[in-house]
Amino acid sequence: MTSQAWAELSNNALAAAMFVYALAMLAHSAEWALARRLVTEAPEGAESGTALSVGTGRVVNAAEAPVYAVRQTVPSASGARQREASSAQLGVAPESAGGSSDGEGAERAEQFGRIGLSLTVLGLLLHLVGVVARGVAAERVPWGSMYEFAITGSLAVAVAYLVLVLGYGVRWMGLLVTGLLVAVLGVAMVVLYRPVAPLVAALNSYWIVIHVFAAVISSGAFTMGAISSVLYLKRQRLEAEVTADPHVQRTGFLWRMPSAAAIDQTSYRVHAFAFPLWTFTVLTGAIWADEAWGRFWGWDPKEVWAFITWVVYAAYLHARATAGWRGRGAAYIALAGYATFLFNFVGINLLGSGLHAYSGM
Repeated sequence: MTSQAWAELSNNALAAAMFVYALAMLAHSAEWALARRLVTEAPEGAESGTALSVGTGRVVNAAEAPVYAVRQTVPSASGARQREASSAQLGVAPESAGGSSDGEGAERAEQFGRIGLSLTVLGLLLHLVGVVARGVAAERVPWGSMYEFAITGSLAVAVAYLVLVLGYGVRWMGLLVTGLLVAVLGVAMVVLYRPVAPLVAALNSYWIVIHVFAAVISSGAFTMGAISSVLYLKRQRLEAEVTADPHVQRTGFLWRMPSAAAIDQTSYRVHAFAFPLWTFTVLTGAIWADEAWGRFWGWDPKEVWAFITWVVYAAYLHARATAGWRGRGAAYIALAGYATFLFNFVGINLLGSGLHAYSGM
Protein backbone atom coordinates (compact mmCIF):
# COMPACT_ATOMS: atom_id res chain seq x y z
CA MET A 1 0.00 0.00 0.00
CA THR A 2 1.12 3.51 -0.76
CA SER A 3 1.40 6.27 1.80
CA GLN A 4 -1.79 7.84 0.43
CA ALA A 5 -3.66 4.56 0.79
CA TRP A 6 -2.56 4.24 4.42
CA ALA A 7 -3.64 7.81 5.07
CA GLU A 8 -7.09 7.09 3.58
CA LEU A 9 -7.35 3.95 5.69
CA SER A 10 -6.53 6.00 8.76
CA ASN A 11 -9.19 8.60 7.94
CA ASN A 12 -11.84 5.96 7.27
CA ALA A 13 -11.01 3.97 10.40
CA LEU A 14 -11.15 7.08 12.59
CA ALA A 15 -14.48 8.12 11.05
CA ALA A 16 -15.85 4.63 11.71
CA ALA A 17 -14.50 4.75 15.28
CA MET A 18 -16.26 8.06 15.90
CA PHE A 19 -19.52 6.59 14.58
CA VAL A 20 -19.23 3.51 16.79
CA TYR A 21 -18.37 5.65 19.82
CA ALA A 22 -21.50 7.68 19.06
CA LEU A 23 -23.58 4.49 19.08
CA ALA A 24 -21.97 3.55 22.41
CA MET A 25 -22.85 6.99 23.76
CA LEU A 26 -26.48 6.49 22.69
CA ALA A 27 -26.55 3.08 24.41
CA HIS A 28 -25.23 4.58 27.64
CA SER A 29 -27.72 7.46 27.28
CA ALA A 30 -30.52 4.87 27.15
CA GLU A 31 -29.00 3.22 30.22
CA TRP A 32 -29.13 6.53 32.11
CA ALA A 33 -32.65 7.29 30.84
CA LEU A 34 -34.01 3.94 32.01
CA ALA A 35 -32.36 4.42 35.39
CA ARG A 36 -34.29 7.67 35.93
CA ARG A 37 -37.37 5.59 36.71
CA LEU A 38 -35.62 3.19 39.07
CA VAL A 39 -35.68 3.54 42.84
CA THR A 40 -32.47 2.49 44.58
CA GLU A 41 -32.42 1.17 48.11
CA ALA A 42 -29.18 1.26 50.13
CA PRO A 43 -28.17 -2.31 51.12
CA GLU A 44 -29.18 -2.88 54.72
CA GLY A 45 -26.14 -2.87 57.00
CA ALA A 46 -23.80 -1.68 54.25
CA GLU A 47 -21.60 1.26 55.11
CA SER A 48 -20.63 4.10 52.83
CA GLY A 49 -18.20 2.93 50.20
CA THR A 50 -19.38 -0.70 50.24
CA ALA A 51 -21.98 -2.71 48.42
CA LEU A 52 -23.41 -6.17 48.82
CA SER A 53 -22.20 -8.72 46.31
CA VAL A 54 -25.13 -10.11 44.35
CA GLY A 55 -26.45 -13.47 45.45
CA THR A 56 -23.80 -14.04 48.12
CA GLY A 57 -24.35 -11.43 50.80
CA ARG A 58 -20.61 -10.75 50.72
CA VAL A 59 -19.57 -7.12 51.15
CA VAL A 60 -17.19 -5.86 48.45
CA ASN A 61 -15.74 -2.51 47.51
CA ALA A 62 -18.42 -0.49 45.76
CA ALA A 63 -16.01 0.65 43.08
CA GLU A 64 -15.63 -2.99 42.05
CA ALA A 65 -19.33 -3.85 42.24
CA PRO A 66 -21.44 -4.03 39.06
CA VAL A 67 -23.76 -1.15 38.30
CA TYR A 68 -26.68 -3.55 38.11
CA ALA A 69 -27.32 -7.07 39.25
CA VAL A 70 -29.08 -9.77 37.29
CA ARG A 71 -32.44 -10.91 38.59
CA GLN A 72 -31.98 -14.12 40.56
CA THR A 73 -34.72 -16.53 41.55
CA VAL A 74 -34.91 -18.05 45.02
CA PRO A 75 -35.75 -21.73 44.39
CA SER A 76 -38.12 -22.50 47.25
CA ALA A 77 -39.78 -19.11 47.59
CA SER A 78 -43.28 -18.15 46.51
CA GLY A 79 -43.80 -15.80 43.56
CA ALA A 80 -44.04 -12.77 45.84
CA ARG A 81 -40.91 -13.74 47.76
CA GLN A 82 -39.06 -14.31 44.47
CA ARG A 83 -39.93 -10.82 43.29
CA GLU A 84 -38.94 -9.36 46.65
CA ALA A 85 -35.56 -11.13 46.67
CA SER A 86 -34.90 -10.15 43.06
CA SER A 87 -35.85 -6.55 43.82
CA ALA A 88 -33.53 -6.37 46.84
CA GLN A 89 -30.60 -7.69 44.82
CA LEU A 90 -31.24 -5.08 42.12
CA GLY A 91 -31.39 -2.28 44.66
CA VAL A 92 -35.03 -1.61 43.75
CA ALA A 93 -37.76 -0.86 46.23
CA PRO A 94 -39.74 -4.12 46.81
CA GLU A 95 -43.13 -2.47 46.40
CA SER A 96 -42.27 -1.45 42.82
CA ALA A 97 -40.87 -4.80 41.71
CA GLY A 98 -42.49 -7.40 39.48
CA GLY A 99 -43.96 -7.57 35.97
CA SER A 100 -42.89 -4.61 33.85
CA SER A 101 -41.67 -2.76 36.94
CA ASP A 102 -38.31 -1.59 38.22
CA GLY A 103 -36.83 -5.08 38.11
CA GLU A 104 -37.29 -5.34 34.35
CA GLY A 105 -36.22 -1.73 33.92
CA ALA A 106 -32.97 -2.49 35.72
CA GLU A 107 -32.36 -5.50 33.48
CA ARG A 108 -32.97 -3.41 30.36
CA ALA A 109 -30.64 -0.70 31.62
CA GLU A 110 -28.01 -3.38 32.27
CA GLN A 111 -28.40 -4.63 28.70
CA PHE A 112 -27.91 -1.15 27.27
CA GLY A 113 -24.86 -0.69 29.49
CA ARG A 114 -23.31 -3.89 28.18
CA ILE A 115 -24.09 -2.89 24.61
CA GLY A 116 -22.41 0.46 25.22
CA LEU A 117 -19.31 -1.23 26.62
CA SER A 118 -19.14 -3.69 23.69
CA LEU A 119 -19.44 -0.86 21.18
CA THR A 120 -16.70 1.04 23.01
CA VAL A 121 -14.38 -1.95 22.61
CA LEU A 122 -15.19 -2.09 18.89
CA GLY A 123 -14.63 1.66 18.58
CA LEU A 124 -11.26 1.33 20.32
CA LEU A 125 -10.14 -1.33 17.82
CA LEU A 126 -11.09 0.90 14.88
CA HIS A 127 -9.45 3.85 16.63
CA LEU A 128 -6.25 1.85 17.04
CA VAL A 129 -6.26 0.95 13.34
CA GLY A 130 -6.66 4.63 12.46
CA VAL A 131 -3.75 5.75 14.63
CA VAL A 132 -1.43 2.95 13.47
CA ALA A 133 -2.31 3.55 9.81
CA ARG A 134 -1.52 7.25 10.25
CA GLY A 135 1.89 6.34 11.62
CA VAL A 136 2.56 3.95 8.74
CA ALA A 137 1.51 6.60 6.23
CA ALA A 138 3.87 9.12 7.83
CA GLU A 139 6.63 6.53 8.38
CA ARG A 140 7.06 7.81 11.95
CA VAL A 141 5.21 7.96 15.24
CA PRO A 142 1.88 9.78 14.70
CA TRP A 143 2.59 12.61 17.14
CA GLY A 144 3.86 15.37 14.87
CA SER A 145 0.89 17.77 14.97
CA MET A 146 -2.06 18.78 17.11
CA TYR A 147 -4.33 16.54 15.00
CA GLU A 148 -2.11 13.53 15.54
CA PHE A 149 -1.78 14.15 19.28
CA ALA A 150 -5.59 14.53 19.51
CA ILE A 151 -6.31 11.16 17.87
CA THR A 152 -3.56 9.45 19.90
CA GLY A 153 -4.50 11.12 23.18
CA SER A 154 -8.16 10.17 22.75
CA LEU A 155 -7.05 6.60 22.06
CA ALA A 156 -5.21 6.69 25.40
CA VAL A 157 -8.47 7.80 27.07
CA ALA A 158 -10.34 4.84 25.57
CA VAL A 159 -7.61 2.41 26.64
CA ALA A 160 -7.48 3.87 30.16
CA TYR A 161 -11.26 3.55 30.48
CA LEU A 162 -11.32 -0.11 29.44
CA VAL A 163 -8.37 -0.92 31.72
CA LEU A 164 -10.28 0.63 34.62
CA VAL A 165 -13.43 -1.25 33.65
CA LEU A 166 -11.51 -4.52 33.85
CA GLY A 167 -9.69 -3.58 37.05
CA TYR A 168 -12.28 -1.60 39.01
CA GLY A 169 -15.62 -2.01 37.23
CA VAL A 170 -16.01 1.66 36.30
CA ARG A 171 -18.58 1.21 33.56
CA TRP A 172 -20.49 4.04 35.24
CA MET A 173 -18.08 6.41 33.45
CA GLY A 174 -19.24 5.13 30.07
CA LEU A 175 -21.52 7.98 29.00
CA LEU A 176 -19.02 10.75 29.77
CA VAL A 177 -16.09 8.83 28.27
CA THR A 178 -17.82 8.01 24.98
CA GLY A 179 -19.21 11.55 24.74
CA LEU A 180 -15.72 12.95 25.16
CA LEU A 181 -14.29 10.56 22.55
CA VAL A 182 -16.92 11.56 20.00
CA ALA A 183 -16.26 15.25 20.65
CA VAL A 184 -12.46 14.99 20.43
CA LEU A 185 -12.45 12.87 17.28
CA GLY A 186 -15.05 15.13 15.67
CA VAL A 187 -13.03 18.28 16.35
CA ALA A 188 -9.83 16.55 15.29
CA MET A 189 -11.22 15.40 11.95
CA VAL A 190 -13.16 18.56 11.12
CA VAL A 191 -10.99 21.36 12.56
CA LEU A 192 -7.52 20.04 13.32
CA TYR A 193 -6.93 17.67 10.39
CA ARG A 194 -3.75 18.15 8.43
CA PRO A 195 -2.34 15.90 5.68
CA VAL A 196 0.63 13.69 6.43
CA ALA A 197 3.83 15.75 6.48
CA PRO A 198 7.44 15.32 7.63
CA LEU A 199 8.35 16.19 11.20
CA VAL A 200 9.56 19.64 12.12
CA ALA A 201 13.37 19.52 12.41
CA ALA A 202 13.35 19.98 16.20
CA LEU A 203 10.95 17.02 16.58
CA ASN A 204 13.06 14.66 14.51
CA SER A 205 14.62 12.92 17.49
CA TYR A 206 14.26 9.67 19.38
CA TRP A 207 13.07 11.77 22.32
CA ILE A 208 9.72 12.20 20.61
CA VAL A 209 9.00 8.53 21.31
CA ILE A 210 9.96 8.78 24.98
CA HIS A 211 8.65 12.23 25.86
CA VAL A 212 5.39 12.29 23.90
CA PHE A 213 4.50 8.69 24.70
CA ALA A 214 4.62 9.53 28.41
CA ALA A 215 2.51 12.63 27.75
CA VAL A 216 -0.07 10.57 25.84
CA ILE A 217 -0.46 8.05 28.67
CA SER A 218 -0.68 10.91 31.17
CA SER A 219 -3.42 12.55 29.11
CA GLY A 220 -5.52 9.40 29.24
CA ALA A 221 -5.07 8.99 32.99
CA PHE A 222 -5.67 12.67 33.79
CA THR A 223 -8.87 12.59 31.73
CA MET A 224 -10.18 9.58 33.65
CA GLY A 225 -9.29 11.34 36.89
CA ALA A 226 -11.20 14.45 35.81
CA ILE A 227 -14.28 12.41 34.86
CA SER A 228 -14.12 10.64 38.22
CA SER A 229 -13.94 14.01 39.99
CA VAL A 230 -16.98 15.35 38.12
CA LEU A 231 -19.05 12.26 38.92
CA TYR A 232 -17.86 12.38 42.53
CA LEU A 233 -19.14 15.94 42.92
CA LYS A 234 -22.53 14.97 41.50
CA ARG A 235 -22.82 11.87 43.69
CA GLN A 236 -21.61 13.68 46.82
CA ARG A 237 -24.27 16.34 46.30
CA LEU A 238 -26.98 13.65 46.13
CA GLU A 239 -25.71 12.03 49.31
CA ALA A 240 -25.72 15.42 51.05
CA GLU A 241 -29.36 15.88 50.06
CA VAL A 242 -30.26 12.50 51.53
CA THR A 243 -28.39 13.35 54.73
CA ALA A 244 -30.41 16.56 55.01
CA ASP A 245 -33.68 14.80 54.17
CA PRO A 246 -33.66 10.97 54.51
CA HIS A 247 -37.02 10.79 52.70
CA VAL A 248 -35.60 12.03 49.40
CA GLN A 249 -36.28 9.40 46.74
CA ARG A 250 -33.15 7.80 45.30
CA THR A 251 -33.84 7.68 41.58
CA GLY A 252 -31.58 7.97 38.56
CA PHE A 253 -28.34 6.49 37.32
CA LEU A 254 -26.16 8.39 39.78
CA TRP A 255 -27.73 6.35 42.58
CA ARG A 256 -26.75 3.15 40.76
CA MET A 257 -23.10 4.17 40.94
CA PRO A 258 -20.71 3.43 43.82
CA SER A 259 -20.72 5.73 46.83
CA ALA A 260 -19.04 9.13 46.68
CA ALA A 261 -16.24 7.83 48.91
CA ALA A 262 -15.55 4.95 46.50
CA ILE A 263 -15.55 7.27 43.47
CA ASP A 264 -13.17 9.61 45.31
CA GLN A 265 -10.84 6.67 45.95
CA THR A 266 -10.91 5.73 42.26
CA SER A 267 -10.02 9.31 41.34
CA TYR A 268 -7.11 9.28 43.77
CA ARG A 269 -5.74 6.01 42.39
CA VAL A 270 -5.82 7.32 38.83
CA HIS A 271 -4.10 10.59 39.74
CA ALA A 272 -1.49 8.77 41.81
CA PHE A 273 -0.67 6.73 38.70
CA ALA A 274 -0.64 9.70 36.32
CA PHE A 275 1.46 12.14 38.37
CA PRO A 276 4.79 10.22 38.20
CA LEU A 277 4.27 9.84 34.45
CA TRP A 278 3.73 13.57 34.08
CA THR A 279 6.83 14.20 36.18
CA PHE A 280 8.75 11.96 33.77
CA THR A 281 7.22 13.89 30.85
CA VAL A 282 8.45 17.22 32.21
CA LEU A 283 11.94 15.87 32.94
CA THR A 284 12.38 14.24 29.54
CA GLY A 285 11.09 17.41 27.91
CA ALA A 286 13.85 19.38 29.65
CA ILE A 287 16.49 16.89 28.49
CA TRP A 288 15.16 17.05 24.93
CA ALA A 289 15.14 20.87 25.07
CA ASP A 290 18.82 20.86 26.03
CA GLU A 291 19.60 18.60 23.09
CA ALA A 292 17.51 20.62 20.61
CA TRP A 293 18.02 24.21 21.80
CA GLY A 294 21.02 24.06 24.12
CA ARG A 295 19.19 24.76 27.38
CA PHE A 296 17.09 22.72 29.82
CA TRP A 297 14.61 25.48 30.57
CA GLY A 298 13.78 28.66 28.71
CA TRP A 299 10.39 29.76 30.09
CA ASP A 300 8.71 28.79 26.84
CA PRO A 301 4.87 28.97 27.26
CA LYS A 302 4.41 25.20 26.93
CA GLU A 303 7.21 24.55 29.40
CA VAL A 304 5.66 26.99 31.87
CA TRP A 305 2.17 25.48 31.62
CA ALA A 306 3.53 21.93 31.85
CA PHE A 307 5.17 22.99 35.11
CA ILE A 308 1.95 24.67 36.31
CA THR A 309 0.08 21.43 35.65
CA TRP A 310 2.71 19.56 37.63
CA VAL A 311 2.42 22.00 40.56
CA VAL A 312 -1.39 21.75 40.72
CA TYR A 313 -1.41 17.95 40.66
CA ALA A 314 1.43 17.88 43.19
CA ALA A 315 -0.70 20.09 45.43
CA TYR A 316 -3.62 17.68 44.99
CA LEU A 317 -1.59 14.63 46.04
CA HIS A 318 0.23 16.52 48.81
CA ALA A 319 -3.04 17.79 50.28
CA ARG A 320 -4.50 14.30 50.36
CA ALA A 321 -1.37 12.74 51.82
CA THR A 322 -0.56 15.32 54.51
CA ALA A 323 -3.67 17.39 55.22
CA GLY A 324 -5.96 14.42 54.82
CA TRP A 325 -8.10 16.18 52.21
CA ARG A 326 -11.03 14.24 50.91
CA GLY A 327 -14.07 15.23 49.00
CA ARG A 328 -15.00 18.43 47.26
CA GLY A 329 -11.82 20.41 47.89
CA ALA A 330 -9.59 17.69 46.44
CA ALA A 331 -11.95 17.22 43.47
CA TYR A 332 -11.82 20.93 42.65
CA ILE A 333 -8.01 20.91 42.76
CA ALA A 334 -7.96 17.89 40.43
CA LEU A 335 -10.28 19.66 37.98
CA ALA A 336 -8.11 22.79 38.15
CA GLY A 337 -5.11 20.64 37.25
CA TYR A 338 -6.97 19.18 34.28
CA ALA A 339 -7.94 22.68 33.13
CA THR A 340 -4.26 23.67 33.06
CA PHE A 341 -3.45 20.49 31.16
CA LEU A 342 -6.11 21.27 28.52
CA PHE A 343 -4.91 24.84 28.17
CA ASN A 344 -1.36 23.59 27.67
CA PHE A 345 -2.52 21.32 24.86
CA VAL A 346 -5.22 23.45 23.23
CA GLY A 347 -4.58 27.06 24.18
CA ILE A 348 -0.81 27.19 23.75
CA ASN A 349 -0.94 25.26 20.46
CA LEU A 350 -3.67 27.43 18.97
CA LEU A 351 -1.99 30.64 20.08
CA GLY A 352 1.05 29.41 18.18
CA SER A 353 3.61 31.09 20.39
CA GLY A 354 6.97 29.82 21.55
CA LEU A 355 9.29 27.11 20.35
CA HIS A 356 6.62 24.40 20.82
CA ALA A 357 4.24 25.75 18.14
CA TYR A 358 3.89 22.44 16.29
CA SER A 359 0.10 22.33 15.95
CA GLY A 360 0.23 22.58 12.16
CA MET A 361 -2.69 25.02 12.28
